[in-house]
Amino acid sequence: MMLNRYLRLLIQYRLLWGTLAAGLLLVGVAIAWMQPRWLFNILSPAICPGALYYVETAQPLVALTIDDGPDDQRTGKTNTTQKILDILAQHQAKATFFLISNRITPQNQGLIAEMIRQGHELGNHLMADEPSINLPLPKFEAALKTAEQKILAAAQVPSGYSLQWLRPGSGRCNPAMSNIAQQQGYRMALGSLWPYDTSLPSSSYAVQQILANLRPGSVLVLHDYGPHGDWGDRTVVTLAQVLPKLKERGYTVVTLTELVQSAAAPVK
Repeated sequence: MMLNRYLRLLIQYRLLWGTLAAGLLLVGVAIAWMQPRWLFNILSPAICPGALYYVETAQPLVALTIDDGPDDQRTGKTNTTQKILDILAQHQAKATFFLISNRITPQNQGLIAEMIRQGHELGNHLMADEPSINLPLPKFEAALKTAEQKILAAAQVPSGYSLQWLRPGSGRCNPAMSNIAQQQGYRMALGSLWPYDTSLPSSSYAVQQILANLRPGSVLVLHDYGPHGDWGDRTVVTLAQVLPKLKERGYTVVTLTELVQSAAAPVK
């Protein structure tokens, strides 16, 4: 009798914890899919204090950011950065390109100037694709300055043009890094809508996730380059499907600076 009672309690205990675990898993999946803004507000001090994640605006605007370019064509394939620029021009969309300076070569630096000519914005993604938070502060500051010099040189911009936005590698920073960025005239920028395009090799997933969760003031993060150009090619496919849908919904795709400026502009 006692043994049967014990077994029943054990089964009930396991069922309870199994149900709880399944519930927590579902909550985690829902949060990962929806990426709610309140979560960024809670986690921002631990992720990257002072960074911009989204903008509160009633206007139908969304900022598009492209990380990790330019494509330096190591694989010999068609340059994915050029394809991204072409799809943006086709749909009259603007973007902020967070560039890695060590990927700028004599062969692709003309694309940096082309970004400016097409009305896009340049951002600093430092010198290499590595977690910036692991760099000693002097090396972080040196990388910021060196990357800026190379990006601006390739952009062929007039004297006085400056970069405003910094995205740390792997999306993490600490208060000391934020202070250095601010001293150098930068603001940290992350994002509020990231369809896991460096982890999930599916443009279909990215399109559905973006369209399901995009709101006015969202900052969308997509990627150029990647292994064998994969990330850049997926971004082209994703944008080709997302941009027409956003236009149908009345959205305009803009740079980070344009989105921030919209928050202070009156709604017409």
